[in-house]
Amino acid sequence: MNMKDAFRFQNKLKALMCEATAILEDRRNIVKVKTTHLRSKVMSDTQDAVVEEAAPSEYAGHANEVAAFLMSLLEEREKLCRAIHTAKNSLDLDMDSEVGLNRQRQDLAEVFRHMAMLRNSEKTIAGGGSGFRFNGEGNQVSYRCDATQVTTIDFDRNKIRGMATALSKKADEISMSLDKCLVNTEVSYEPPFDMNDSFEDILSDFIEKSTAA
Repeated sequence: MNMKDAFRFQNKLKALMCEATAILEDRRNIVKVKTTHLRSKVMSDTQDAVVEEAAPSEYAGHANEVAAFLMSLLEEREKLCRAIHTAKNSLDLDMDSEVGLNRQRQDLAEVFRHMAMLRNSEKTIAGGGSGFRFNGEGNQVSYRCDATQVTTIDFDRNKIRGMATALSKKADEISMSLDKCLVNTEVSYEPPFDMNDSFEDILSDFIEKSTAA
């Protein structure tokens, strides 16, 4: 499989482990609860009644198999991680570093583009100014007046715009290189089941094989 499919299968294994773990985390799947109503202690001629709690899923009673399934999935994840690591080391491009750097390039480009959109401006704010004066009685009082607000950009817009353009171009180039790596790089790994199989089918097949063995 290529690296793109390897990453997809890695996510598949993780999702399967989450679902299987949820089964074992539900106490009702891993214990049997039986309640005996001791009716005979009240009425000697009456039989005791035994009530067993219903299991919440079809996997109750298969805790050992589900645990073994989880261990099997973990082993597959370890094998796949090693295979992906080997494939990455064969590349001229450091994928992990470039993914992080490219995210930073894109974030910076967005900041610079936002800066480049700013413009010088001037506006009048009605009642936005204030001052003090003496009234006819000689007392100091405050008053309101209009105010003019001038906003001037404090940077070289052309330089900032150029930086944004250069970063975006570089990010696009690296993204294309990363995409090529994902598609063209082979990962030496054989999946134990089809990526499109459902959790139910995969686990049921595992339990069936475990029981047969």
